Amino acid sequence: MSGKIRNLVLAATVGAGVTCAMALDIQLPPETGAFKQDAGAEIANGQCLICHSVEYVVMQPPMPRAFWKSSVQKMQQKYGAPIPDDQVEALADYLTRNYGVSTNGVLAPAVTQNSPAAVTSAPPSDGPKLATKYGCFGCHSVTIKVVGPAYRDIAAKYKTDPDAFGKIDQQIHKGGSGKWGPIIMPPFPQVTPQETKALAEWILGSK
Repeated sequence: MSGKIRNLVLAATVGAGVTCAMALDIQLPPETGAFKQDAGAEIANGQCLICHSVEYVVMQPPMPRAFWKSSVQKMQQKYGAPIPDDQVEALADYLTRNYGVSTNGVLAPAVTQNSPAAVTSAPPSDGPKLATKYGCFGCHSVTIKVVGPAYRDIAAKYKTDPDAFGKIDQQIHKGGSGKWGPIIMPPFPQVTPQETKALAEWILGSK
């Protein structure tokens, strides 16, 4: 083999290797995006993001409330989504208001912790009620691993960690993955400081 041909073969081989390496650099769509911040977003984050990304909802064609309610009920009744009966109407209202016929793709007015909608809603004082409110039991249990870790395992891990509260606070509000495996936890920015404190104290006290 002449030197010129050998160099061409070597260049082609290196080029193929670079192409393969670039092909493996896959950028996945973000799955930890939260729903539009509006009253009821905590239910959507807690219930819908167990199985779907926000993009799944956004890509739906603009539809009326009947569509969203039937979709919620289908997920609940046919696919076993752990959506409490008393959250079905509120979830349908939220989806219609933010992703319905006239609002799909339009940012809803934000609900912040300083807005009237937030401060007039007195949070329950104990962890289990808050966990139910935000759909935590769809992925967590107190004693056994479901999708995410058991709360007693979290308590054991952070038992001697002086920054335990800060880590739980960050996980609740920003979500993410990697601390307990590859499963992604959605963010819950709507959880108020009082609710976060109650949830963290309850989780850290789990046995």
